[in-house]
Amino acid sequence: MIARIHKSMEKKDKGFTLIELLVVIIIIGILAAIAIPVFLNQRKKAVDAGIKSDLRTAANEAESYFVDFQAYPATTSGTGSIVIGTVTVKGSNAATVFAYTKGAASDFKVSGVNSTAGSGKYYCYNSATGGLSPTGTAAAC
Repeated sequence: MIARIHKSMEKKDKGFTLIELLVVIIIIGILAAIAIPVFLNQRKKAVDAGIKSDLRTAANEAESYFVDFQAYPATTSGTGSIVIGTVTVKGSNAATVFAYTKGAASDFKVSGVNSTAGSGKYYCYNSATGGLSPTGTAAAC
């Protein structure tokens, strides 16, 4: 009789217990809690890299213009700032804004900011210093 009970218990033991399922769900939750912030941070970095790339492209175009015409492109007032491109993210009011500013005859600045990424970093390419750098505000550019 004991052998018969033992045999019937072995046949019924084919699934997972509730405790085992809860442990698996908790482990998956912990892994998700670690992975989601890392993913969001990578997304911000990707947006910042896109802004830097676009600013370098705009600066290269201004330099190409200088080679052809021996002067940098002028804004509508000769000096000042113009917006050369705006990219709006679908479903959001925030946008990446790129602006070109012509200074003296021998320099220009191209700046960009993306408020969608949440970083609020301004990037500025200054032809006088010859480099792309992050700045705190648009005025610092």
